[in-house]
Amino acid sequence: MYKITQAMTIGLFTLALSMFAAAGHHGMKKDIVDTAVAAGDFNTLVTAVKAAGLVATLKGEGPFTVFAPTDAAFAKVPTDTLNALLADKAALANVLTYHVVAGKVMAADVVKLTSAETVQGQAVSIEVKDGKVYVDGAQVVTTDIKASNGVIHVIDAVILPK
Repeated sequence: MYKITQAMTIGLFTLALSMFAAAGHHGMKKDIVDTAVAAGDFNTLVTAVKAAGLVATLKGEGPFTVFAPTDAAFAKVPTDTLNALLADKAALANVLTYHVVAGKVMAADVVKLTSAETVQGQAVSIEVKDGKVYVDGAQVVTTDIKASNGVIHVIDAVILPK
């Protein structure tokens, strides 16, 4: 009887540990790249991040604020321009890092700013017009998508460094 009780105790303890580990794993937020992949509206952005060699950076500790253009935003970019960017790793990285601000800047803080320094080195302009927020003229359409290493704000256009 003792061996059965001991085996059941060990079995329950193992089960509890595995459930705890699974809950902890699933309870963790995804990083910026995994969040973008899971959303399904950022396939072109994810492809561009991979082509520019920025996956490891955006999976890094951060925190980062990403103004993320949707697939529809990338569709507004002429095909020749987009293909040329995808073929030029340095130019692509320059454009993509222009969409990233160091630190976690939530929407409530973004609306108080007139500009923000990007990881690329130049500042984006931030403007609030008629209750809508614009970053370099691109409208912010969704805010505060939280990731384990920052936040994503969705924009309706690709923004380009000056």
